[in-house]
Amino acid sequence: MPTPSGHTNAIRASRVIGTTVYSPSGDKIGEVEDIVLEKTSPEISFAVVGFGGLLGIGEKYHPLPWSMLDYDDERDGYVVAVSKDQLEKAPADSIKELTKDDGRKAREACYSYYNVPLRS
Repeated sequence: MPTPSGHTNAIRASRVIGTTVYSPSGDKIGEVEDIVLEKTSPEISFAVVGFGGLLGIGEKYHPLPWSMLDYDDERDGYVVAVSKDQLEKAPADSIKELTKDDGRKAREACYSYYNVPLRS
């Protein structure tokens, strides 16, 4: 069954990690550094997007609800309806902290910040 943008529902994590993330205006926001999966359900908890920094120094890692990422064939990357300014103010931490305690705190923070309903 296709997604709203016409893509299949399934994708390998290895194809997602490293993919560029863009704003709707085409500005590069960052890239997908990791994805956090729910172990006990078929849900993807969130994507971790690396933003800023140079050669990994000063880079911030932001959790984004997976449902916000929409793949764009023309850009060969994901588009999220969020500006760089919104992202700069969004929840961010190290990947280790974002995934601590099953990523619950990061998941709740990012879903709340972006006003995306949490599934039980």
